[in-house]
Amino acid sequence: MKQTSHKVVSQEELKKRIQSWQSNGQKVVFSNGCFDILHLGHIDYLEKARAFGDQLVIGLNSDDSVRILKGENRPVNHQEARARMLAALSFVDGVTVFEEETPQELIDYLLPDVLVKGSDYEVENIVGAKSVIANGGSVETIDLVNGYSTTNIIEKIKK
Repeated sequence: MKQTSHKVVSQEELKKRIQSWQSNGQKVVFSNGCFDILHLGHIDYLEKARAFGDQLVIGLNSDDSVRILKGENRPVNHQEARARMLAALSFVDGVTVFEEETPQELIDYLLPDVLVKGSDYEVENIVGAKSVIANGGSVETIDLVNGYSTTNIIEKIKK
């Protein structure tokens, strides 16, 4: 069985990998989120995100930032488990955790070629969009799979 933990790295290590990929002419795609309970909506979204480039990296909200965004009962899965689950996906090339409420600082640091979010966001409101565009990159949105969200799954379980 292939280990995937090598894909879960510090921000500094991910920056080195991104610079190496970019220097070899590869396009790096970045997305971010909580990814608390991995589901079909996440898989579909991340597969589509990867299609915008050669390498897909993910900024994962830390447990503390998830609590700020989603409430005291979240996350369901701790950040190490969430990171490993994402890393197990063949189309994910790197995962790093960020502590802040938004990934702005991480995006400014990593400078990916493409920033991807769900189409429920307007491009001008996507955190990090201005930085990526100013660096010559692009921002893309992806339609989400209807009916799939971690919140919906948790509510269904409660019933």
